[in-house]
Amino acid sequence: MRIEASIRGHWRALSPLPPPGRLRTLSLATLANTVGTGLWVAGAALYLTRAVGLSPTEVGLGLTLAGLAGLTASVPLGALADRHDPRTLRAVLQLAQAVVATAYLLVGSFPVFLLVAALDALLVSGNLAVRAALVAAVGGPEGRVHAFATLRAVANLGVALGAGLAAFALVADTGWAYRSLVLGNVATYLVSAALIMRLPSYPPARRPLRPGPGLALRDGPFLAVAGASAVLSLHWLALTLVLPLWVVTRTDAPPVTVSAVLLVNTLLTVLLAVRLSRGARHALPAATTMRRAGLVLAAGMLLWAASGAVPTAAAVGLLLGATVIYTLGDLWHAGAGAALAYDLAAPDAIGAYQGVDALLAGLTRAAGPALLTWLILDGGPIGWLVLAGLLAVTGLAVPPLTRRALATRAGPPRRPADDQPISSST
Repeated sequence: MRIEASIRGHWRALSPLPPPGRLRTLSLATLANTVGTGLWVAGAALYLTRAVGLSPTEVGLGLTLAGLAGLTASVPLGALADRHDPRTLRAVLQLAQAVVATAYLLVGSFPVFLLVAALDALLVSGNLAVRAALVAAVGGPEGRVHAFATLRAVANLGVALGAGLAAFALVADTGWAYRSLVLGNVATYLVSAALIMRLPSYPPARRPLRPGPGLALRDGPFLAVAGASAVLSLHWLALTLVLPLWVVTRTDAPPVTVSAVLLVNTLLTVLLAVRLSRGARHALPAATTMRRAGLVLAAGMLLWAASGAVPTAAAVGLLLGATVIYTLGDLWHAGAGAALAYDLAAPDAIGAYQGVDALLAGLTRAAGPALLTWLILDGGPIGWLVLAGLLAVTGLAVPPLTRRALATRAGPPRRPADDQPISSST
């Protein structure tokens, strides 16, 4: 009995899943959803090129155009979550995503692919804002950052599991094997929607007037803080896009080091995401954490840069050690970014503000690949130095920007004169 209790205790310490309750239910829904994400991300390019017959250029162009189109959905769907039950809205969106994911089986030409990819991107972008509103409802004002960090850890675990399962299809390398990944992704959307509907409903409070999405778009101090967080999110592209190319073209490290780097990042995220979010539940401590994140991320960039100037063993050691440092900064940035986006939002427009936050991050992801590949792969160590400086300066700017945003909220209450009245029913 003691051994069993000890095993259960160690599992609870390592597992990102929270104790039974609403957050556990939402975590299981996230796990199902992200297993599907891992299946699709690992096999999408090969399915579209080897099974459908598109060229790599068509796939890249289609996904870029679809991603830009998808950005338009985050703010309006986030605002919709302020007016209606975010639980039901997210479940409906998951069902819609299942339908669109199934449509990938019908793709046979570039125009059809572009249409399906655009619909997919619209739903993905809008669903992120709705999910943020649902997380706020489940966690409450004091627990939403903890809930966000928990779901981040669970999502990393789910993507890793899905990518591992996708390996079987990649080894088989047949059309039907790749189509099985599409069907697996569809199934996980359905499971996720069913789990979400096990949560209680969260109808919005009755208000004669409710702010529309324009309020968040006009909130300059919030935009400044969210914009700074978006700039810091360039670090994610540095890890997933630039670093793999840097390893194989500018260092003596073997290519397998890329897999080791991503594995270290995933494992540390699963283990530490919740723990490192505890000190950043409200705006001022979150701003301090964001400053720390910028400085730590800058240090990670400098160590990655140094990997190009040392022998093989030292390069591998630098790459892995820098990844540990980078992941700490990544997790501090994620937790602080969530806290700031929640705490600086108008209380009755959480979804709209999350949509604007997602929009700014999406614009950075759209512009970042071209910028960073030019800056670092063409510029070499100087490019890493410039990126490190940008991250450090941006992190240092967040506390004064946050204090300014909080000062504006201490003034007279906003008057939603330009917003449309809505029904309070759901």
